Amino acid sequence: TILGETHEEEDEILPRKDYESLDYDRCINDPYLEVLEGMDNKKAQRYEAVKWVLVFAIGVCTGLVGLFVDFFVRLFTQLKFRVVQSSVEECSEKGCLALSLLELLGFNLTFVFLASLLVLIQPVAAGSGIPEIKCYLNGVKVPGVVRLRTVVCKALGVLFGVAGGLFVGKEGPMIHSGAVVGAGLPQFQSISLRKIQFNFPYFRSDRDKRDFVSAGAAAGVAAAFGAPIGGTLFSLEEGSSFWNQGLTWKVLFCSMAATFTLNFFRSGIQFGSWGSFQLPGLLNFGEFKCSESDKKCHLWTAVDLGFFILMGIVGGLLGATFNCLNKRLARYRMRNVHPKPKLVRVLESLLVSLTTTVVVFVASMVLGECRQMSSTSHSGNDTLSLQDMSEDINSSIKTFFCPNETYNDMATLFFNPQESAILQLFHQDGTFSPVTLSLFFLLYFLLSCWTYGISVPSGLFVPSLLCGAAFGRLVANLLKSYIGLDHIYSGTFALIGAAAFLGGVVRMTISLTVILIESTNEITYGLPIMITLMVAKWTGDFFNKGIYDIHVNLRGVPLLEWETEVEMDKLRASDIMEPNLTYVYPHTRIQSLVSILRTTVHHAFPVVTENRGNEREFMKGNQLISNNIKFKKSSILTRAGEQRKRSQSMKSYPSSELRNMCDEHIATEEPPEKEDLLQQMLERRYTPYPNLYPDQSPSEEWTMEERFRPLTFHGLILRSQLVTLLDRGVCYSETQSSASQPRLSHAEMSEDYPRYPDIHDLDLTLLNPRMIVDVTPYMNPSPFTVSPNTNVSQVFNLFRTMGLRHLPVVNAVGEIVGIITRHNLTHEFLQARLRQHYQTI
Repeated sequence: TILGETHEEEDEILPRKDYESLDYDRCINDPYLEVLEGMDNKKAQRYEAVKWVLVFAIGVCTGLVGLFVDFFVRLFTQLKFRVVQSSVEECSEKGCLALSLLELLGFNLTFVFLASLLVLIQPVAAGSGIPEIKCYLNGVKVPGVVRLRTVVCKALGVLFGVAGGLFVGKEGPMIHSGAVVGAGLPQFQSISLRKIQFNFPYFRSDRDKRDFVSAGAAAGVAAAFGAPIGGTLFSLEEGSSFWNQGLTWKVLFCSMAATFTLNFFRSGIQFGSWGSFQLPGLLNFGEFKCSESDKKCHLWTAVDLGFFILMGIVGGLLGATFNCLNKRLARYRMRNVHPKPKLVRVLESLLVSLTTTVVVFVASMVLGECRQMSSTSHSGNDTLSLQDMSEDINSSIKTFFCPNETYNDMATLFFNPQESAILQLFHQDGTFSPVTLSLFFLLYFLLSCWTYGISVPSGLFVPSLLCGAAFGRLVANLLKSYIGLDHIYSGTFALIGAAAFLGGVVRMTISLTVILIESTNEITYGLPIMITLMVAKWTGDFFNKGIYDIHVNLRGVPLLEWETEVEMDKLRASDIMEPNLTYVYPHTRIQSLVSILRTTVHHAFPVVTENRGNEREFMKGNQLISNNIKFKKSSILTRAGEQRKRSQSMKSYPSSELRNMCDEHIATEEPPEKEDLLQQMLERRYTPYPNLYPDQSPSEEWTMEERFRPLTFHGLILRSQLVTLLDRGVCYSETQSSASQPRLSHAEMSEDYPRYPDIHDLDLTLLNPRMIVDVTPYMNPSPFTVSPNTNVSQVFNLFRTMGLRHLPVVNAVGEIVGIITRHNLTHEFLQARLRQHYQTI
């Protein structure tokens, strides 16, 4: 039950960090956003056309990154296998297999060592990168995830990792690489390349950057599998939390550009026929077709659907087991490997490489069986159907220690690139021993589980497909041998097994179905693949989450789910909001802004004025206004401690004129109301707001009445905006009007995007702390707000669908009583508040 539920150990491994949220909720509403204000139709069309050009460029660059990785992976892998195979054939007669093993170890350990060194340069390049990109598109800013250095280390590291014989794939990191290209290319600047900068002030917001990252991630999937539609659905289903109709066409266009760019160059380089478009993706499953000589063969029948459902159940169980074991390994690494020096991570990667190499070599030499080559494997549909592939199936057959007309089935699976091994299981007419398939599945399952999570760039798609294909081929062999179902097509069962295991691990449904259909170019497989993936997901979800969600939770990232549980509707916005507010006035002295920024880590602050005219009604218990006391009184001690720290921090301000203005009584009078005040506010005239007290900020010496005055909410101002205003000295003196304050354009405000300066690094010695900053031209005057009585499900849906970062809670008379951020909507926080709710009933 919810009341008796205990949190898992993962919270103890890595405490929940205060990840910075991406700012998705303040693009259109910014008054100073001159890029969109006053734009005529022609300018708007040009603005939109530039987006399409950039989306196309992202797709082309992502395809070129995939081409680079694929070319060098093939080059290094072919070189390694050619040297080792000739050594094995020579040493099989002379009895010097130990020398062949040492040669293979030399290649693999060198490549893996280089991959680990690249991860030391940029730690976020480790793994597939899909969990990090999923967090970014969900609205969480993971440090360094879309840096230029990251994509360089990722691309080089993954080609060394795959060439080093690790059970990892290059398709997963392609998604991360495409996302980095999408994030960096439209900015026309980079921290790593500071000298290369262009005056391009457009698309400098988190919202635009998120859309380009979505397109880049989809392009990565499209380039990896030759599946542009699947890439679009992947970005929609697994990646982006916020979507709009206009983005769909751009993402699909970007995916198409990536697919055909990679197809154009790969086909031209491999076949010398430029423009033939024969190789759509890095991983191509080939054409599934029964031999013309076998009249009883069918790709699949209605009877086979029952076996596919059972395979989906088993695939879900195997995927849940894989995720459970990998989760325990990840916890062990967090406790015993990551706290130690970085060299330990390199040693762990080398240990995995050493073990994998020895297991592959020994299993191929000792455990393999010599199987008779099928005559149909050299003729018929298989050769024709695979003539456009990078390597012919028969040329990848290994005959280690086997006489003529036979092949070593274990060596054929282990001593080939993973893509070639998958094609063997999908299309090879020759049989694989059930014992060989069982041992191969077990060894590959355990080693790939151990490998995913070490400090090398590593994908999980291809290892899962290969592991599942062996499982499916094993099922087909058993059905043929022991049940007598001669009509079944082994390649279909291998494909369904691959889908079942991959679905049980990653728990993807719609996008993975389309990706597999596009990769096989066989629409008739749509129904069995979809049913298998659904069953595998339902089975796996009964035990744990998908592998990417598990790693997101282990990192302590406040990832928001698609929806909340039904029971959460017992909570209201007032139950989950943060009532301890740190706010600023529309016109605030520099000394107050500096103290607020230096003593808090909040990324946004409500802009408020005090309703002094309502004090008497407020203290008498007026029902509408007294909600402030109800929501704020419990946090009085916390706020007092915060203000004490703020007062202490003022002493470090580099100016002799700074002093605590709360110690000085300054009599102020309310300015008379002007008849056209409402009209001025509606027209956004930047005149001072009523009831302003720039000299007075909350102090622990205030009385209860002073401390909890009702605060009228006017808008939100971001920390980055306040820091920029201070950095550029935007302020006015007491003897001047606020109209004399300098005005910054949108380009000037976003010049430092996405890395704004820190308040502690600013040199403010030349600023007079008595000067006043008018924040009204730069705040968001119309953010989304909710009532304190709003259901949590409504709050959650608004937060997710609109891509919000902060959600103020405002009562019926326009007074702010709290604020909701993504931390208040995480599953753990809602569960804790629900337990408190039950205890108070």
